[in-house]
Amino acid sequence: MGSHIKSMYAQSAYGWMFIMTEEKKLIMLTDFLETKLRKEKELEFYENELRKLQEKMMWLKRDIDLNNTIIDLIKREAVLDIREEIERNLIGKDDE
Repeated sequence: MGSHIKSMYAQSAYGWMFIMTEEKKLIMLTDFLETKLRKEKELEFYENELRKLQEKMMWLKRDIDLNNTIIDLIKREAVLDIREEIERNLIGKDDE
């Protein structure tokens, strides 16, 4: 690639423009590299934040599941209490 630029430079009366263009390419490449590094760091930050959020979500889901289990147990216990009461009432009526 470098020899191609040198031959273009030798063929042109405006050779300094080619050098300037090559310098701009180097500057642009540096800018892209800096941008890439900055975005990689930003991505790493968000990946870490996502991991933290996923862990929090996991614990919240476990809490919700536990609460649902407790609610279901309470509901079943209430249903059993009603059944026992009905059975007692029915047995009591049969004795009368």
